[in-house]
Amino acid sequence: MMKSYILIFLTLIFFTTSFTEKHPYHVGSVEINHNKTSKTFEITGRFFMDDLENALGKKYGKPFHFNDPKYKAQLNEAVKNYSAEYFKLKSDGKFLKVNFVGYEEDHESVNVYLETESVSQPKKVEAAVSFLYNYFDDQLNIVHLIVNGNRKSEKLSYPNRYTYGNF
Repeated sequence: MMKSYILIFLTLIFFTTSFTEKHPYHVGSVEINHNKTSKTFEITGRFFMDDLENALGKKYGKPFHFNDPKYKAQLNEAVKNYSAEYFKLKSDGKFLKVNFVGYEEDHESVNVYLETESVSQPKKVEAAVSFLYNYFDDQLNIVHLIVNGNRKSEKLSYPNRYTYGNF
């Protein structure tokens, strides 16, 4: 009976320690969705919280912690500036102004929200997505371009950051 308790205890310790270590894959996703009503692109980037904290820390030379309210103002500014540098969008050959809407913490991930200026009927959409490339040389960003319900998806592996779709 005691051996089974010890075995259960050791199993729990193994799983607890193995899941608290850093995850072995560096993956993010970016959805770029054209909203017909507002005629804007609504962008949502999803990243592991610790990865984004580390990338921001490396970029700006100071620590960031998403789950700590005292960092909220610093994080807001840092994520805004980081997004402006590591995300660009063109529609029909014209660079679009991308506005930072905000971010949201979701358990172990962070959702970053962006929105562009108005674009009537995009035919060709080009994106430059290099989130977390400044921190990981094995970063993979899955990008979804959606216009009029048509979805084009692509995996971008470091150092490749460009994708496009014709609609």
